[in-house]
Amino acid sequence: MTYQETLDYLYSQLPMFTRIGSAAIKKDLTNTLALCKALGQPQEKFKCIHIAGTNGKGSSSHMLASILQEAGYKTGLYTSPHLKDFRERIRINGEMISEEKVIGFVGSNQNLFEEIRPSFFEWTVALCFDYFAEEKVDIAIIETGLGGRLDSTNIIDPILSIITNIGWDHMDMLGDSLEKIAFEKAGIIKTKTPVVIGEYQSETFPIFMEKARKTESQIILATQLVNILYFNSSISQSAFDVQFQFGEYWKNVYCDLNGLYQEKNIKTVLASLDIIRNAGFKIEEKDVRNGLAHVKKNTQLMGRWQLLGIQPMVVCDTGHNIDGIKLVLKQIAMQKYSHLHMVIGMVKDKDIQKVLSILPKDATYYFTKAAIPRALDEKELQGFAIAYQLKGKTYETVIEAVDAAKQTAKKSDLIFIGGSTFVVAEAV
Repeated sequence: MTYQETLDYLYSQLPMFTRIGSAAIKKDLTNTLALCKALGQPQEKFKCIHIAGTNGKGSSSHMLASILQEAGYKTGLYTSPHLKDFRERIRINGEMISEEKVIGFVGSNQNLFEEIRPSFFEWTVALCFDYFAEEKVDIAIIETGLGGRLDSTNIIDPILSIITNIGWDHMDMLGDSLEKIAFEKAGIIKTKTPVVIGEYQSETFPIFMEKARKTESQIILATQLVNILYFNSSISQSAFDVQFQFGEYWKNVYCDLNGLYQEKNIKTVLASLDIIRNAGFKIEEKDVRNGLAHVKKNTQLMGRWQLLGIQPMVVCDTGHNIDGIKLVLKQIAMQKYSHLHMVIGMVKDKDIQKVLSILPKDATYYFTKAAIPRALDEKELQGFAIAYQLKGKTYETVIEAVDAAKQTAKKSDLIFIGGSTFVVAEAV
C-alpha cells in the first residue's frame, strides 16, 4: 500500500475518536497490552515522561522535548491529535516518523490488527512505542490522549509523571465533576515515581495527594517550586524572569511559544527539571534557555496563538474547552485592534453553550465546521449563538469562512480562528 492507502485502510478499519467521538474509546487497556505484548513490550525499552492534563499538556510536552534535544539527547515525542499529517504525532528530535515506517508497521501487523481490532489511537500508541524502541531514543515525552487511568499510553513506567491542570472537558467520558476528572488524570501516577502538578486547584489537589500517598510517590507542586516574577507575551514570543525555590534566579528568559497561558506551562516544565536530572540526564541552564527559545524550530509545534497574517492580524489557537477559551479571550483583550472577527467552529460533544456564553458580543462571527463527522453543523452553531447575541453568517468550509473574514476585515482589525483543533488544522 502507499502511505495514503495505508491511512485510508486504518481510517476505514479502526474507530477514530477525532472523527466519531466517544464511540471510538475503549475503556480499558486490554488492546494496547495485547498489541505491545505481540511486539515484544517495546514500551519497556526506553525511558519516558508521561504528561496528562485538561489544558497545556501539548505545549508542556513540546517544551520538555525541545530542552532535552538542546541537552543533546535523542528525544522521542508522542502527541495527539495531529493538525495536518498523521505523522506529526510521532517525532524524534522534531523529525516526523517516515511514511515508509508507517506503511511497514501496518503491513507487517495487519493480521494482528484484524485479530485484536484496536482503535486508531491504540494502534498509533503501539506504533509509537515500537518506533521509539527500534530507534533507541534516550528518552521519550508521552502525552496522554484522553484522561489518564484508562488512556492507551498508560502502560508505561515513566521516570516522571506530570499533570498540568484539571478543567471541564470530555465530561461524558471522564466524569461530571472536577474531582472525578482529576481521579482519571491521577491514574498516570505510578508507584514510587515522582509527579509534578502544574496548577494548584483546591477541588483536585487532595485527589492527587491521596494517589501519591497510596503509591508512595513524591508529589511536587510547580507553583511552590517556581516563581515567575515578570511575564510578557508579545505576538512573537514570551519573556520572563524566574526565581526557583532554592535561590537560583534567571533573568531575561525567552520562549517562542506566545500566549498568556504559557506562563503556567513554563512553570510546570521548569519544576520538572531537577527530577529529570536526578534520573541521570544532564541539563544545564543554557539547554533550558535554548530549548524554550526554540520550541517551534525543534519540535515543529503549531496552533498555539499562531500568527497567520498581518494587516489585518490573523491569529489561530487550538484552545477548545471553556478554560482554554477563557485564556484565549484574555490574550485577545491584550491586543490592539479596531474590530474583532471570530472564525468559529466546534465539535458536537463539547460544552457549546458554556463557551458561547463567554464570547464577545461585539465581534463579527463566521460560523463554520471542520471536515470531520464530529463537527457541529455551522447553521446549528449559529442557532445556538443567536441566544447569546452573537451575530454572523455561516460558511460550509473553514477556508470559505477565513476568506470571508479577510475580505471583510480592515487592516487595523483582528481575525481570530478557533473553537476547535480541527478548525485550526484546516486554517494553518
